[in-house]
Amino acid sequence: MDTSDPLIVFDREGRCNHCTEFLNVRLPNRSSGSEGGRMFEALVSKMRTAGTGRDYDCIVGVSGGVDSTYLSYLLHDAGLRLLAVHMDNGWDSEESVSNIKNLTSGLKIDYQSYVLNWEEFRDLQLSFLKASVPEAETPTDVAIPAALHHFAARHNVKYIVSAGNLTTEGILPKAWHYNARDFRYFNYIQSMFGRILLQSFPKFDYKKEAYLKLVRGIRVVYPMNLIDPPKGGMMPFLVDAFDYKPSGAKHHESRYTRFIQSYYLYEKFGIDYRRAKFSSQICSDQANREHALEQLSSKPYDDDVVELEKQYIAKKLKLDRDDLERIISLPPKWYWEYPNDEKKLQLIYEMYRRLFGKEKLASF
Repeated sequence: MDTSDPLIVFDREGRCNHCTEFLNVRLPNRSSGSEGGRMFEALVSKMRTAGTGRDYDCIVGVSGGVDSTYLSYLLHDAGLRLLAVHMDNGWDSEESVSNIKNLTSGLKIDYQSYVLNWEEFRDLQLSFLKASVPEAETPTDVAIPAALHHFAARHNVKYIVSAGNLTTEGILPKAWHYNARDFRYFNYIQSMFGRILLQSFPKFDYKKEAYLKLVRGIRVVYPMNLIDPPKGGMMPFLVDAFDYKPSGAKHHESRYTRFIQSYYLYEKFGIDYRRAKFSSQICSDQANREHALEQLSSKPYDDDVVELEKQYIAKKLKLDRDDLERIISLPPKWYWEYPNDEKKLQLIYEMYRRLFGKEKLASF
């Protein structure tokens, strides 16, 4: 990690606050080996019991990426009845569409797609780009849990299973991607830069989250923190089992996410998302620091590919190419430069952690 996070702090030994917090607070929530296997089996048993008398034992979010595909296989192999849910925001790569189709048809599991109103979503994405903050992906990060909880509530399912994991996602600076539950921040940006009133976009703020968790009893769990990948890695297994088609780096199953994380953030803010992933892997003993630094010596994107992506992004957002370049070149801003509820949300989520802190899989 480096000072592309303006809030980073280093101690006298050169260790940053992200890695220190990961090792002292987050990593203890991860189990592996035989202990992780026992905890995974216990979680499967809980979900099966909670699903008694219902159509499904759990909802699993699928993106067409490696982690969610492998997790869906594991849950199905454990005998759970899954409803696979995908939030379709219009940016899926061809590879991700193929991977989701092959997974759900191969396992013969039910599948639902939550399709966003494109004109609303396009306007919302443009608002966050015009706000010139790193949170270009906040609209997606709001819609994904909204879609998953929508189907959980509809089918009265008590468990949502996420493929999020500490090994590759345990470190992510708040300055790089501020809290997607802050709707004071969200609404202000849309009111300042948006052109249309959002009528169908599925907002998911802390109030709705609290109702669904505390009243409806819906829990989000992260089994990937309990399991070890197969020998040889997940990718070879998925290619063999589901004709899996790689889409590039993590989260690149979305063409917009690929553009934002590999080019936009790197060129506009000096943010290289690979730093967070590599740091998480190093702290989890899953990667070598020297090898990570070697990879970071090159840019996270290919110049020829990104030029084609700019054309695609501009056309889909109904922008002239020059307009897209103008937005990218706006002076960078950070979440604290706009009205927000950071202190309020910190208090609310601290209370939530005290209530559910003993449930090691309830959050990370």
